[in-house]
Amino acid sequence: MKKKKEIMEEAKDQINQVEQSTNAQNLNDDTNIEIEGKSTVTDSSSELNSALQKVSELEDRVKQLQDSLLRKAAEFENYKRRTENDQLNLLRYAAEPFIKSVLIAYDDLERSLIHVNENNSYESFKKGLELVFDKFTKILESQGVKKIEAKGKPFSVDFHEALMQQPSEKVPPHTVLDVIEQGYLYKDKVIRHAKVIVSAETIKEENKTNESEGNRNDSNLEG
Repeated sequence: MKKKKEIMEEAKDQINQVEQSTNAQNLNDDTNIEIEGKSTVTDSSSELNSALQKVSELEDRVKQLQDSLLRKAAEFENYKRRTENDQLNLLRYAAEPFIKSVLIAYDDLERSLIHVNENNSYESFKKGLELVFDKFTKILESQGVKKIEAKGKPFSVDFHEALMQQPSEKVPPHTVLDVIEQGYLYKDKVIRHAKVIVSAETIKEENKTNESEGNRNDSNLEG
């Protein structure tokens, strides 16, 4: 019986030792888990702070880019407005150089009229008008405006507008006899056709033409 009790006590002691060992191991595991958990939380917090800092930096960068974009847009609008105003002013005052040139001739004409009124001289008046006309002609030529030379030239629809025809023995048919209204070129463009009188065939020329055509027909028949 004594041995049996001893055996039972030894078995209980062993069981207690195993339980104590198990509890100690569990305690160590719990401690390790708690330490690892704290380490994991610390790492996650550091990563979160780093991510938040990057987000803040990106937001600042976006704000800077937005401000820069707004400034560029405002500068472009100002440039566009200035360009449009410059173009409008250019179109509005495009004739300014020409007007300044015309004013010179206009002043000369005014002085000529004053001089005529003072002296009542036809010759001085004529001479003054001729000077003004010559100056005006030079002004127009400096701007690329030239008179179309028409009188004595062969008629051309590109430069002339025929108002009437007159028979003439002095010039060939379809020649400009006289100019009713001058025509003008602006550089290489006709801005006004010259209105002219054109020569027509005379009766003698018509007869000669008819005889020539008749002889030609006769020769063709004989052939």
